[in-house]
Formats: sequence, C-alpha cells, structure tokens
Amino acid sequence: MIRDPDAMRYPLAPAGYGSTAPGLAIFARAWAKAVTGTSYLPVTPAQLEEFLEGLTVRLVEALYEEPFSLRRGYQIGADLVAAHIASAEGLGRTIEVIDLRLLRDLGLSGDDLRDRMARLLGTVAIGYARALRDRTLDEQESIRRAAMVAREQAEQALRESEARFRHQATHDPLTNLPNRALFTERLAAVFGRDGGSDRRLGVCFVDLDGFKMVNDTLGHHAGDLLLMSVAAKLRRGVGEHLVARMGGDEFVILVENTTCTDDVLKVADAALAAINEPSTVDGQELRVSASIGIVERPVSGTTPSEVMRAADITLHWAKSSGKSRWALFDPERNERELTRYALSSAMPAALERGEFCLDYQPLVSLCDGRLLGVEALVRWRHPKLGVLRPDKFIGLAEETGLIVRLGGWVLAEACRQARKWIDLSPKAPFVSVNLAVRQVRRPGLIQEVTDLLEEYHLPPGRLQLEITESAMMNGADESVGNLRTLSDLGVRIAIDDFGTGYSNLSYLRTLPVCELKVAGSFVEGLRAPAAEPASLTDERILATLVSLAHTLNLTVTAEGVETAAQADRLRAIGCDAAQGWHFGAPMSPDHVDALL
Repeated sequence: MIRDPDAMRYPLAPAGYGSTAPGLAIFARAWAKAVTGTSYLPVTPAQLEEFLEGLTVRLVEALYEEPFSLRRGYQIGADLVAAHIASAEGLGRTIEVIDLRLLRDLGLSGDDLRDRMARLLGTVAIGYARALRDRTLDEQESIRRAAMVAREQAEQALRESEARFRHQATHDPLTNLPNRALFTERLAAVFGRDGGSDRRLGVCFVDLDGFKMVNDTLGHHAGDLLLMSVAAKLRRGVGEHLVARMGGDEFVILVENTTCTDDVLKVADAALAAINEPSTVDGQELRVSASIGIVERPVSGTTPSEVMRAADITLHWAKSSGKSRWALFDPERNERELTRYALSSAMPAALERGEFCLDYQPLVSLCDGRLLGVEALVRWRHPKLGVLRPDKFIGLAEETGLIVRLGGWVLAEACRQARKWIDLSPKAPFVSVNLAVRQVRRPGLIQEVTDLLEEYHLPPGRLQLEITESAMMNGADESVGNLRTLSDLGVRIAIDDFGTGYSNLSYLRTLPVCELKVAGSFVEGLRAPAAEPASLTDERILATLVSLAHTLNLTVTAEGVETAAQADRLRAIGCDAAQGWHFGAPMSPDHVDALL
C-alpha cells in the first residue's frame, strides 16, 4: 500500500523515509483506536486500520508535496466523513492523534514539517466540516424527498381507500348492485330535478318467495350464490333501469320518466320473467319466484319516503295474494287499511274507556210471536267515527288477540243485563252471546261462565252461547268438551250461521247443541214470490234443514227475516223462531225493557 520511498520526488523527504513503513501501521492502529466508538462504523477493526493507514500515507505525501498545497487536507477531511467517522468527538480525536503522534511514530522531524502539519490539520478540519455540512444537507434533502414520497404515497393510499369506501358505501359487496344508500340518493335526485309537474316515476319493490327455505336447506353459501344469480338476471332483464339490493332477498327497481302505469308494469313483468329463469347453484338447478309491489305516480305531490312506504305496503299485498305476482298500489285500499290499523291500535284503550256497548235484537217465536230471547250485538261508540258495527272491528280484534278480552266483556255485560230483565219481568228473555273461536278454546272458559252465573244469580238456561259452524268442526276435543260441560250445566249452545260452512248435520248428533240458527242467505231467497224456481229451491232446502234438525231434537231459528212473507213461509215449513228487522232491529236495553 505504501509507496516505495525511492519513487517519491519530494526534496524535503529525509533519506530514511523508507524506514517509516513500520511506523505507518503503528500510527494507523493508534488512530483507529482513538476514533473507535465515536460513531457507528460499518467496518471491521482491520478494515478501519487499513483505511486509516492509506489516509496516513496521503498525509505524509501532503507534508512533502512541492509546492506545498492544502487541497489534500480538504479531501482527507471529506474522506473521514465519507467513512462515517462523522462526529465532533471523532474529529477531535483525529486532530489530537495526528498532532501528537504522526511525526513521532514515523520518525519525522523539522520545524518546516511541523508548520506544514499545523496548516494541514486546519484544512483537514475544514474539509471535514464542509463534508459533514454537505452530508447533513444531503440527508435533510433525502429526508425531505422521502417525506414527500411518503406523503404522496399516503395521499394516494387515502384516495384509493376513500374510493374503496365509497364500491363499499354505495354498492352491495355480494351482488355488486347499488345498495340502499345509492338508491335513496338516486330517488331523491329524481325529486330534486327540474322537469315540470308532469314528470312521473315508478318503483318496483321485489322480494323473493321462499328464499329462507334455500338458506335453511342448502345453506347460506348457496343462498348467496342464488342472490348473485338473481341480481345478474334482474340487471339484464330490466335493461337501463336502476336495480339496487335493499338487503336480504329484497331488490328495488327505479323507473324514471314514466308516461303511464303500463311502463312500470312492463318492467315488473320483465323482472318476474327474469327471476323465474332457473339458476345453477353448486351444480343444482334452482327456481325461485318473486312478489313485486308497484308504485307509479307523478313526482309532484309526493315524497321519496311516501313512494317507498307505498311500494312496501303493495309488496305485502302481492305476498298475501299468493306470491309470484305483482300488485299495484291502490290509494283506496291503503286508506281502508290505515283505518283498520288505527282502529286496531285504538281498541285496547277504547275497551278501558268503556266505549263499547251492547244492543240486543229480539228472537221471536214463529208460533205465537212471543219474545224468546235477544242476541247481544256489540257496538263501538267511536269518538270520531261514530257508532261502529261489529263487522268494522271484530275481525281486527280476532287478528290482534283482543277478541278474548272484548268477548269476555260482552259475556259479562250480557249476563248482568239478563239478570236485570229477570228482576223486571217473569217473561224475561234468554240472552244469546256470540263466542269467538279463541274464546271457545280457552281453558278457562268453563270457570269464566260459571263465575258469571254465580255472580249475577243467573239461571243457566237464560244464557245461550252461539258458536260458528266452522269453529265446531275445527275445534279441538277440549273445545267440544268445554261446550259439553256448559251444556250439562244447563247453558244453551247454538250453532250460528248454519249453512255457510260445512252444512253437515250428521256431526250434530255428538255435539252438545240445542239450536240451529240458519244463515240469512237462505232466508233471503224467500223474499221472492214462491212461484219463482230459485225461491222455491231455497224454501225446500230450509224445509229439509228444519225437518232434519227436529229429528235431532234441535230447534231452528231463521236469521235475517225482513218481511211478513218470509215469516209466513218459515212458519209454514215448521221453523221455530226468527230474528230480523221484521221483528225488531238491534235495540238498546231500555227498548227491551219497554217490550217486557
């Protein structure tokens, strides 16, 4: 590494310069020891000594160079920094070891060399400082560039993330269809768009029929594949119109700028046809159908939420009508259902407030015109709608389960009134009360009736319970047992509206029934002249029913008698009793008092 001293052309070099070679290694070792630990050096100790030995040669060459130049000193300082000896402590120890040991270890002396050494050390320090400054600036620039790149990468990643958050916020991940949020946005945009009062729109709310069965039998994976297939078929089937997945197995189609209802009906037919096409799922061919609720109306005068509420309601209509079909929104039907819902919601409080009352319709003997009994008919004195007949709310009470409470009140009130009439007159009629199917099947029915009989000291024969024919036929054994127990107590049991259900007299032999009430639809035919074939047929049917009932020791009451001619013909065929407007309309208890 060190040059042959004979090859050096420096006049000031001593004759014995060649003897400094061993001193180079000694000095380089001392220099290496001095700077070790002052900074991180990514070299082995041997590599460090070799590097510093080279710098030592260059220092000596600089000392003897003619003419004397300081440029080597600058470069040596820069090389130290480049070799990572780049700390203030490292520079200080370098200056110190060079100043104290270099000339001594190499066996060099002379005032001129010491002067040159001092000046050379200064340039080493300056070169070191400049290189360290440049390195710091370079590192800062690198850091700045790295920060800029990192920031750009972070911003790009953020943009990509936001974009992904938006195939996720507005699209369904399973079917890749627009989701509820995007559909709602598009629907709102239709209402926010200028276009005059003539603009119309349509919405098809689609729900798959029996999709739960696919999940339950084949698993959710198969269900997901089926949804993906249905989504693809819908998208192809309805063309340009927006198809979105609302969630689960529900989809919605937006039809903009319709001209009439037929525009949406065509889209609904196309959607049903597309869904009905078979889908292959895990190697199996599956077929599903769908129900669709359709709304088509002008944009003005409505809102997005009203459109969707109407579509949802209409979808339920389609489902309840048998599925695999569409239904079109009907404002009048919707109004009726809203009224039904309002009545259903108001019934419990109405019962608490005492808004229900009973009217009573006479049951008269066709033989002598005597008042035999009265049928209790419940009325609702609604604070806004006036007096409501049973056909307006009894069905709702049965749907909601309130029929048990309401029926219990009717039974108790009728028993209370029956007791008052007994106290008023020895000719007091029995009271006939209609029982709903749920009441008949209640385990506590027997106890309820016996408690009322005891509370009002009412003879059991003064209470008649009317049961529909279908309730008797479909009733469980326990229900029939309940009625048999009540009949054994002396309570009268009647079949109401006989002839509208099974019209099977044979089963009456085993039931605890004492009376048949023939449906008014049969009696209606007797209003026509007896010579007319239809009227004559109804009369013969009634005559047969009366004859068979009498064979079974049952009395027969005809309902819906409105004319004297009907009463005469019923009397002629042997019918026992009748009720209807000819004998008296439903009346308040006070009017019954007057009759007594």
